[in-house]
Amino acid sequence: MADKIINLDGVDVTFFKSNKSKNINISIKPFNGVKVAVPRFVSFKNAERFAIQKIDWMKKHLSKIQMVENKSTIFNFETQFSTKKHQLIIIKKELCVCTTVIKDGLLKVFIPTKKEVSSKDCQDYIRKAIENVWRKEAKELLPIRTAELAQIHRLEYAKVCIRNSKTRWGSCSYKNNINLSLHLMMLPNYLIDYVILHELAHTKEKNHGIHFWKLLDQLSGNAKILDKQMKEYRIGIY
Repeated sequence: MADKIINLDGVDVTFFKSNKSKNINISIKPFNGVKVAVPRFVSFKNAERFAIQKIDWMKKHLSKIQMVENKSTIFNFETQFSTKKHQLIIIKKELCVCTTVIKDGLLKVFIPTKKEVSSKDCQDYIRKAIENVWRKEAKELLPIRTAELAQIHRLEYAKVCIRNSKTRWGSCSYKNNINLSLHLMMLPNYLIDYVILHELAHTKEKNHGIHFWKLLDQLSGNAKILDKQMKEYRIGIY
């Protein structure tokens, strides 16, 4: 069944059927709006009734999300933006479609002359180009840095995978496989280390209980302060 968009008291809400959901679940994320996961056995009509009861909560959180979205860069030809190893340059050129060239420390994005750089498709393309560079840089940096930190602190893990995760910075499985988001590349290096140490700590402590935070504090120096600093960053907001 196709998604269903319903305007509830001025708020566009996307309802969609989910095989995984056991209950009606409302989520609000930057640039994704309000989405309601509806279990297969629940009708859209009942989900709509449930959502209406949460409309005040939605509006409150949408206001906060809007503030987050406003921090996101609107790229133009004068934008100064760098990754760890590349400088972004946006150039207008006689082309039919947007193209990218990555060479000699430069990320060149060419925008067709007939397109507006501020348009959604151009902005999405530029962000995708940046993420592609981050992926390349992440594969070069993160596995090596994880190995270094593990050796320093005498911790063992199975393997490291780089993923385009947009919900979490990293994770550690019960088999001690560590997944790291390529979006870590937007963070300063000391916070990248903090996230890696967070996941390495999970090789010893699988939950976020008192023993985990005590271990992470020993590994990182001051987990409470670093964790607070992490909250200043949001995946997808750059």
